[in-house]
Amino acid sequence: MEGLYIAAAFVGLVVITLFKGVRVVPQGYKHIVQRLGKYYCTLTPGLNFIVPYIDSVTHRITTKDIVMDIPAQEVITQDNAVIVANAIAYINIVSPEKAVYGVEDYELAIQKLIQTALRAIIGEMALDSALSSRDMIKEKLKAGISDDISDWGITLKTVEIQDINPSKTMQASMEEQSAAERQRRAAVTRAEGAKQAAILEAEGRLEASLRDAKAKVVLAEASARSIESVTAAVKDNELPVTFLLGEKYIEAMRQLAESDNAKTVVLPADLLQAVKGMMDKVR
Repeated sequence: MEGLYIAAAFVGLVVITLFKGVRVVPQGYKHIVQRLGKYYCTLTPGLNFIVPYIDSVTHRITTKDIVMDIPAQEVITQDNAVIVANAIAYINIVSPEKAVYGVEDYELAIQKLIQTALRAIIGEMALDSALSSRDMIKEKLKAGISDDISDWGITLKTVEIQDINPSKTMQASMEEQSAAERQRRAAVTRAEGAKQAAILEAEGRLEASLRDAKAKVVLAEASARSIESVTAAVKDNELPVTFLLGEKYIEAMRQLAESDNAKTVVLPADLLQAVKGMMDKVR
């Protein structure tokens, strides 16, 4: 009976030993093996054997692409504007032993590298250039950190700028600046409109004055020709002229009498002599 227990214990030990010596690594992963506390080898996907009790699997590293979200941070541009930028990085571990033993926390290290490089790149750019140059920032960022992380056995597949926007205070300042610019343009437009209206009004008055002057000249010339015609027709006969002047004189007196300001209208006793006197003055 005692021998049976010893045999069962021995079989159990053998099973446990075999179990510890067999490692199945799933596809997409690699396992780091240490022997007595020192790096020994890297297990690839599939069935692997190690020495029980001496070898141990300490790290299980994925060989699939890792997506790293880089937290947003405030960055000061060359023209002292504050913008908020964040990124996303795609990395792949090609040498798991370097990633494990080359740096304490490779994800944290890559995150800090990207943030530092991003601040340095944007710090050399003006605000407008930084907001419109994502591709250029991406290329500089990738070139700046690829060599550093390659020492850790990690390849940077790509890095993308997710958001790059002015900070809230900067956005408020930009909105105020835009509103002021719109108001300035509106004021300039109104001033230009008023200027054009004034010019058109002045040109209209000038045109009207020129036309009035031409009309007066035409009327004066017509009156002159009329007087010349009457003079030629009348010659030494004063009766028709006297009649015409008397008619005009009476019409003027009538209009004067109808005026609201007229109180008393005095007519000469001898209307004919008055008209002749006017003719003599004209001569």
